[in-house]
Amino acid sequence: MSQRFYSVEEKLPWWLALTLGLQHLLGMFVGIVTPPLIVAAALKLDITQTAYLVSMSLFTSGVTTALQVHKLGPFGSGLLSVTGPSFAFVPLAISTGQAGGLDLVFGLAMAGAFVPFLVAFGLKSARRLFPPLVTGIAITLIGVTLIQVGFQQMAGGPGAPDFGAPIHFVLGMIVVGVIVAGQAWGRGWVRNISIAVGLVCGYLVALLLGRVDLTPVGQAPWLNVPVPLRYGLEFNPVYLLPWLVAYLLVALECIGDLTATSGVSREPVEGPLFESRLRGGLLADGLGCVICSLFHALPKTTFAQNNGIIALTGVASRRVGYATAALLTVCGLFPKLAAFISMIPKAVLGGATFLMFSTVAAAGLQIASGSGLTSRNQFILAVSLGLGIGVSGSPQAVAALHEGLVAAGLPPSFSEALRVLMESGMAMGTLTAAILNWMLPVDEEEAAPLH
Repeated sequence: MSQRFYSVEEKLPWWLALTLGLQHLLGMFVGIVTPPLIVAAALKLDITQTAYLVSMSLFTSGVTTALQVHKLGPFGSGLLSVTGPSFAFVPLAISTGQAGGLDLVFGLAMAGAFVPFLVAFGLKSARRLFPPLVTGIAITLIGVTLIQVGFQQMAGGPGAPDFGAPIHFVLGMIVVGVIVAGQAWGRGWVRNISIAVGLVCGYLVALLLGRVDLTPVGQAPWLNVPVPLRYGLEFNPVYLLPWLVAYLLVALECIGDLTATSGVSREPVEGPLFESRLRGGLLADGLGCVICSLFHALPKTTFAQNNGIIALTGVASRRVGYATAALLTVCGLFPKLAAFISMIPKAVLGGATFLMFSTVAAAGLQIASGSGLTSRNQFILAVSLGLGIGVSGSPQAVAALHEGLVAAGLPPSFSEALRVLMESGMAMGTLTAAILNWMLPVDEEEAAPLH
């Protein structure tokens, strides 16, 4: 029996739209709350700051989703396209925050938000400079860089008095086991929310073992009014380049996600309407990132998780997008909910993120090899991954090199900017891949993939 399909402009009863919106929220919830939790843990923020970052991540995701779905003037794709924080900014937020605090993090996030606007009006050039080989390498490096963060969290988190205790790994592996089981034997919607189920199971076990203190939940107020620039904005051009690279990658990711959403929504994937949707989606992403910086949330991008739900349910109506946006916004206004989420033990969170980041790295390799693993592409892949992983895994070597450059008389401002760039494995590897891809000619004899 064929399934009834609801198109983008079709009107649904609001009760049905809210029910489907709840499914979209559950499918993306982990992706929205995990980045601020990771950044807060790495920067050792207190529970009040952590809860605020989680609240604003939810609140701004609702605002930017509404902007993306509604299509306000030139802004928005007009599709059932949801938005949330990109993991590409997590390692940058950690390194920047450790160097200068939250005000510097959100100041640089604000400064780089113009990149999606530029890409929106230069779609063809962006696709030529950053083909799948380069973007795949970038995604792989994002995953590889964050795997060690997830594993450290699964050990209890750096600085924990019982770091590495067996109980931490037990909690983390419970989460991993539930997620693996959901992926292996779950079907449909259950499989889509296996990460959320794994986190809930790990959280419940931690509660039963008495390893969660819910006092901050009781102390948190019931309602939270978002305050623009609560922690201020600071700017330092020395730290800007890696952020610009991340913004460019996220803009390219937006193009891919919107293409997929158009496909599953049975909308055109080429032609004027499609180009208009891409441009509007990128413009909405750029404006959304400005809004996020004002309210202190990590920059947003379009999410791909909802595409599977659209395909599964056969509903692409924008009304579901409005419902999802409303639910996200409401969740962000209640600090008790944010505080409860913020109390997830680091080991439980690490079990999920360790697996998620490993999956991100594998997905990046799949994208990079999609155009054929020729000798040329294999060389670019090897050099870029080697350099990106090398600098991210050897901070002492990068620091020693920086000291040597300063001693050799290199201008301090230039040497500091170079140090910041070298500390970002994602930025170094991606720029290397882009330069090599531009420089190295494609030999016709190498057109056939290696076997």
